[in-house]
Amino acid sequence: MTSASGATKLWGGRFSGETDPLMEAFNESIHFDRRMYAADIRGSQAYAKALCKQGILTADEQQALDSGLTAVLAEWQAGTFELRSGDEDIHTANERRLGELVGSVAGKLHTGRSRNDQVATDMRLWLRDEVNALLGFLRELVGALVHRAEADIDVLMPGYTHLQRAQPIRWSHFLLSYAFWFQQDAQRLEQFLPRVAQLPLGSGALAGNPFQVDREWLAQELGFSSVTPNSLYGTSDRDFVAEFLFHCSLTMIHISRLAEDLIIYSTAEFGFVQLADAYSTGSSLMPQKKNPDSLELLRGKSGRVFGDMSGFMMTYKGLPSTYNKDMQEDKEPMFDAVDTLTGSLQITTAVIATLKVNAGKMKQSLTGDMLATDLAEYLVRKGVPFRQTHHISGAAVKMAEDRGCQISDLSVADLKTLHEAFEDDVLLVWNFEKSVDNRSSIGGTSRVTVQGQIEHLKLWLN
Repeated sequence: MTSASGATKLWGGRFSGETDPLMEAFNESIHFDRRMYAADIRGSQAYAKALCKQGILTADEQQALDSGLTAVLAEWQAGTFELRSGDEDIHTANERRLGELVGSVAGKLHTGRSRNDQVATDMRLWLRDEVNALLGFLRELVGALVHRAEADIDVLMPGYTHLQRAQPIRWSHFLLSYAFWFQQDAQRLEQFLPRVAQLPLGSGALAGNPFQVDREWLAQELGFSSVTPNSLYGTSDRDFVAEFLFHCSLTMIHISRLAEDLIIYSTAEFGFVQLADAYSTGSSLMPQKKNPDSLELLRGKSGRVFGDMSGFMMTYKGLPSTYNKDMQEDKEPMFDAVDTLTGSLQITTAVIATLKVNAGKMKQSLTGDMLATDLAEYLVRKGVPFRQTHHISGAAVKMAEDRGCQISDLSVADLKTLHEAFEDDVLLVWNFEKSVDNRSSIGGTSRVTVQGQIEHLKLWLN
């Protein structure tokens, strides 16, 4: 079987006609799977050693293949590898070039191996390295959030529910909430790694390897923690792609939520933060504008990664066992998710590190009504049941609204009309710093507990 250009196909012995050029282009994947060149070569070098252990290759043949594959790798790394017509995927391209370098012995490399177990191995090798890189970027982001939280620990701000001012919190407490989300994202990826590190190589096309290659030795050679226990599963499993895309989607959701908060806080109406010029743009029409484009792109790219996941899942859901050509669609969403998340994590880290915080504007946004819960808690400490104190505090809020003043402007006499338990020490309630530091249980927003959160994350980072 030859292509329209005359190149012989690896799988062409069964066929006598030429491939339609349109079908040839439709079928090839080299334009995107070429990025797995190093993983493909690494797997082939290990497989050659395994064949040598079984006597399929002589030591000289194995060495020739190893040297040839190293030369192919060097060409890719130097950017001098020349693709040829008929290089439909990275496996074909590498094997074709290997044959040009070492001759007919290259034809022995594929003994007992299929592109079905080869591509599954390449993907796992490639993804394992990328996950480790992503873990590094996640740790850098958590580190940036922890550093800002420690530096800005004295800054108070309104905490929000339903986008309505709720209670005073520390700005650091807000930052650390995202640090813990990203820590969880990292921990999920760490827990995911053993499921990536299952070796499919040695499964053959679907039924297993007939030359008794030592798969456990191969796993050790390639740094895998286990081998896939069933050859049908080994060649057709792409759960690791689906799971990875979910992890990426969830991390991007956390990035998107942080971006949304910072977009809101950077508006003139809030004015809590200001993005560095490096991560903002202007308007083509309105010269006064400073747009948070970096944050808006981060928010938008979360949808892109979720689309990668949902698109792949639609492809994956209806496949019969084992390998089907539909699985060629498993790589581009994986590659895109890696690229998008890698860039997003780095941009988010830079935005956090360079963000300017307007502590004065945050403090000005703290209003007396945000201490209404503290007023109820004051009565609780006087022995009044909370359900009653909540109602009484609400009545105090209504009284202040009716008078057009802040709840903190009400006199002790005014409050006594609502309940006799109010005494002169109620005036001590109107203190935002005290309110924040009262929240001193684990996870609270007091200085002590926030510092504890910082130390917890520092310990994890170290």
